Amino acid sequence: MLYMDRSRLKIVIFGAYNAGKSTFIQAIDPKCRHVEANKYDIPTTVGLDFGRTEVNNKKIYLFGTPGQERFEFCREILSRGMDGAIVMADTTRDLDELTARICETLKVSGCPYAVFLNKCDHPDSSPLRYRAVTDSVFSPQISAVNGTNTVESLHEFLELHF
Repeated sequence: MLYMDRSRLKIVIFGAYNAGKSTFIQAIDPKCRHVEANKYDIPTTVGLDFGRTEVNNKKIYLFGTPGQERFEFCREILSRGMDGAIVMADTTRDLDELTARICETLKVSGCPYAVFLNKCDHPDSSPLRYRAVTDSVFSPQISAVNGTNTVESLHEFLELHF
């Protein structure tokens, strides 16, 4: 039997372009690091985001993945050895193919994951758009941009699974 060190957890943050992955990690760890480039004068993750925090004497390492299709190889590399995953969903947009595919892959893998319903403070938000991928997993409503329910939701996800 392999020894699994549960005093350190690697949590990978997945989601489509502009879903709020980087903003979520910044809400958890204001000193986080990221690799980005400008796309149409808007910064976008092209490598990864990295943040850390501590919850109940466990070191939590957060790895944010890029949301564009062409960075699938980054998502594959960053997901190696992950203990859990959070899928960030932009509730101002309809469920997209990438988010649906990521959720299905995580479900089949048996890896603990949650779908965080982001941008719920926006007037165009409709969390019900994601019902197809949230029915059987922890799926809190958050707003990463202002920090609403971000830390609490991360803590609850960790308590549910670790």
